Amino acid sequence: MSRPRIVIVGAGFAGYRTARTLSRLTRHQADITLLNPTDYFLYLPLLPQVAAGILEPRRVSVSLSGTLPHVRLVLGEADGIDLDGRTVHYTGPEGEEGTLPYDRLVLAAGSVNKLLPIPGVAEHAHGFRGLPEALYLRDHVTRQVELAAAADDRAECAARCTFVVVGAGYTGTEVAAHGAMYTDAQVRKHPMRTGMRPRWMLLDVAPRVMPEMDERLSATAERVLRQRGVEVRMGTSVKEATHDGVVLTDGSTVDTRTLVWCVGVRPDPLVESLGLPMERGRLLVDPHLQVPGRPELFACGDVAAVPDPNQPGQYTPMTAQHAWRHGKVCAHNVVASLGRGQRRAYRHRDMGFVVDLGGAKAAANPFGLPMSGPAAGAVTRGYHLAAMPGNRVRVAADWLLDAVLPRQAVQLGLVRSWSVPLESSSPEVARVPGSPERTGTDTGSDLGKGPGQSDPGQSGSEPDGEPAKNRPDGEPARTPQNEPAKTRPGGEPAKNQPGGEPAKNQPGGEPARNQPHPEPPKRGPSGSPRASGKPRRAVEAAGPRPARGGSGKPGKASRASGTGSAGKRPTAPSGPSRSARPPADPGPEPPANQPPPGPDIAPGPVKRTDGRAVEGDS
Repeated sequence: MSRPRIVIVGAGFAGYRTARTLSRLTRHQADITLLNPTDYFLYLPLLPQVAAGILEPRRVSVSLSGTLPHVRLVLGEADGIDLDGRTVHYTGPEGEEGTLPYDRLVLAAGSVNKLLPIPGVAEHAHGFRGLPEALYLRDHVTRQVELAAAADDRAECAARCTFVVVGAGYTGTEVAAHGAMYTDAQVRKHPMRTGMRPRWMLLDVAPRVMPEMDERLSATAERVLRQRGVEVRMGTSVKEATHDGVVLTDGSTVDTRTLVWCVGVRPDPLVESLGLPMERGRLLVDPHLQVPGRPELFACGDVAAVPDPNQPGQYTPMTAQHAWRHGKVCAHNVVASLGRGQRRAYRHRDMGFVVDLGGAKAAANPFGLPMSGPAAGAVTRGYHLAAMPGNRVRVAADWLLDAVLPRQAVQLGLVRSWSVPLESSSPEVARVPGSPERTGTDTGSDLGKGPGQSDPGQSGSEPDGEPAKNRPDGEPARTPQNEPAKTRPGGEPAKNQPGGEPAKNQPGGEPARNQPHPEPPKRGPSGSPRASGKPRRAVEAAGPRPARGGSGKPGKASRASGTGSAGKRPTAPSGPSRSARPPADPGPEPPANQPPPGPDIAPGPVKRTDGRAVEGDS
């Protein structure tokens, strides 16, 4: 008798706990496969400390292969599920495609940034859902403070050292609290010429900070924020975002180069293509986390609408605490469906909440007991150490070093603005040249609403392969190395050439000097252009959407999207495919004397073909 095949999609809190528990319960009697875009489990609650320079990135990244030794790890993103054929189609990190057959499927794809139909937000804001976004924010804030310190113009200095955070939930509150401490420490070492200080703003239409928490804890958090100089504006949101600032709903304008989007999350759109009953973007499941009518299909975490036994008629909120518990119950029920053990219904006891406000300050209510100050700080950090599945000693060591040593305020420049678009389908993976890209739609809601309480909205998408311009960091995004220049109307070459060096406009529409003429794009079997022989991801089936003025920032794509028209697989018969439209034109192929773009090639200077060095080469 063959061993049962169990496939888990996603390695967040729910997926990771499911895999770890299944590995223990099955005792090597089942083949367990974990499909995830990265090879680590990200402990999201400590992400604000990464952005503030307290923790190193690897401290919050727990190795999947190191902690799940009996689980097969497959790197990739699910882009189609055939429920009748019991297969999961995926695309790997380098564009390769594959299929995973299963006897039991656990959907734990998690959540992504939630957008609102606000002009300019998708182009000029950045989310805070993945490690690349945290690293980008750390570099960006450091750079803005350094540029502001060197500026002689007060208006420019004020704009660069103004940081706007939208969304006063857990994430937004922690980002603002840690960010204010981080920038104040920078300014104490290197005062600004104009005598100005960093200004942090926290916006939300909710009546108070962290409305989901007890009023006493909310008041504690707001008091700490105001003591650190954070300008808390409740009942206010962003009406429009531009390159130079934001327009607020109260009519005021704030000049800034930084807009951090922490409004909330929405379930990963992978489940939308299955054609199964949904509840506000989440897949409906029974108390045993099983999809009705599909005994082989389970769902847990943010993509599952799990009935809340403590509140009849309601569903468990999209929190890490619930996702972690979902994973354990789901693993037991998967094993029970294979004939071992008894099924369990999901039940929980609220253990309370903890919010780290930086330093010795925190707000917590463990088991319903409100706490603040250093005591709450100790409880908060103790809870995180106990909850982390690994790296506890390393995290504690970083906390100790941060308490006795000054932070290293340096920008590494490893993650650029165009690498972490707000509409990214995978906030846990930074966009790289030549990687598969996807664009899709989103649904919006009013600021301050909880997860899943979204109203229909829209967000635009841009052509694939071209980074967005006019980012809030004050620098136009440059085209990565080895990406071909896209010709403009009238025959002029694109101004953003590889290596970040602007091309000279030659008379008569000639290309930039010493740049080989790009070859015309090759055509795939269906006639759609292909770049470097790699398949392009298809746009989500949501009707045509206009591009934003040619700013080629990739849009958000659903994980259930089918592959592009080139190398496209048959559509899963059990649900509607999300690849109803052909992919955007990826542009011409790179010149013959340059290697094709790939995820391992970083942007850099362009080399001359005649053997001589160009200006700026090193």
